[in-house]
Amino acid sequence: MDHFEYRDGVMHVEQVPMAEIADAVGTPVYVYSTATLTRHVGVFREALSALDNPLIAFAVKANPNGAVLATLAKLGLGADVVSGGELLRALAAGIPADRIVFSGVGKTDEEMRLALDNGIFQFNLESEPEAEMLNQVAVEAGKVARIAYRINPDVDAGTHAKISTGKSDNKFGIPYDRALAAYDRAAQLPGLDVQGVAVHIGSQLTDLAPLEAAFVKVGALIEALIDEGHTIRTADLGGGLGVPYDPALPIPPSPAAYGAMVTRVTQDWNVRLMFEPGRVIVGNAGALVSRVVRVKQGAAQPFVIVDAAMNDLLRPSLYDAWHDIRAVNKTEKSTVANIVGPICESGDTFATNREMQQVQAGDLVAFMTAGAYGATMASTYNSRALTPEVLVSGNKWAVVRPRPPIQSLIDGDIIPAWVA
Repeated sequence: MDHFEYRDGVMHVEQVPMAEIADAVGTPVYVYSTATLTRHVGVFREALSALDNPLIAFAVKANPNGAVLATLAKLGLGADVVSGGELLRALAAGIPADRIVFSGVGKTDEEMRLALDNGIFQFNLESEPEAEMLNQVAVEAGKVARIAYRINPDVDAGTHAKISTGKSDNKFGIPYDRALAAYDRAAQLPGLDVQGVAVHIGSQLTDLAPLEAAFVKVGALIEALIDEGHTIRTADLGGGLGVPYDPALPIPPSPAAYGAMVTRVTQDWNVRLMFEPGRVIVGNAGALVSRVVRVKQGAAQPFVIVDAAMNDLLRPSLYDAWHDIRAVNKTEKSTVANIVGPICESGDTFATNREMQQVQAGDLVAFMTAGAYGATMASTYNSRALTPEVLVSGNKWAVVRPRPPIQSLIDGDIIPAWVA
């Protein structure tokens, strides 16, 4: 459920008309709903209510906007970060360091020092060389890093190849059959405190079976590690639960079904469980609002050309991802059209042969379920300004990231003396 709905034929976000924001801020613009964020956190937390003190660490990569993170911090969430920049964003938003987990395959020694200095809860390590580097950094700093190894269980998540992370040919984690040796070596390193096991097999998962298969492997590994003398206190089960994008497809498993499966599979583990939800928290909490530039008749269907582009919302171009596209002012007439942006790339296409409400130049459209992996993946390609972001709460709204002027792009270039 989200809080984007039509009232008297006009789309509102909570109590604010979409057109009010678009007219004041300009388009394209991302709009986020506080009520939806709050509801999704509550639903996810309730799904895990049978567990003892789980750590819910929001995947910052899904939406790193400071106002969004601050909202989630007030709701009690931690953070899963994959860079020093995300760590600093999480801290700045008020997320305590003891609720922060640092994941990712390419942590640098500088990022490790930053995380150690701030006292984060856990490093999720993804290779043996990374463990050796972290140990050296920790020893030099006179600190001990709490760690888990991220295990690659060789489980096909059944999602898009570019967001699958748990197969043997993916870059993430250490192979399952090398885990015991890796843990034995890590336990010998004085700068490391081996406290957990981690797994994450992919994003936008629409079936619980691959997750359960991965978790069963994690449970067996925990048992084997304990038998070898290791003290395992945490198990990070990652994130990846999918959200509904295309109304024609089956609805992904609910958080409640996910929580019931986790509770059943982990009942004898005797560890603190950790989770890294991202999309399931913020996906339906955001929409990208765009204005129609013109409608151009093509050889078959018309092209609806909007002022949003692939640099604003990359998912359709990168993943062939579906986003529901709705007219902000509801119309009774429908059409079949191609919805495209102004970027000089054929890949700047949001939808082809899409049945939608008929629109014309000047009308507003909303790309729904755009709160995750939307603004965070934006770029300035074609020298286009980054998209502004707005947060709504009831009848109030605020710009939480302004649109930077194009001149700032120009001013960022340095022309060397020999050219000038």
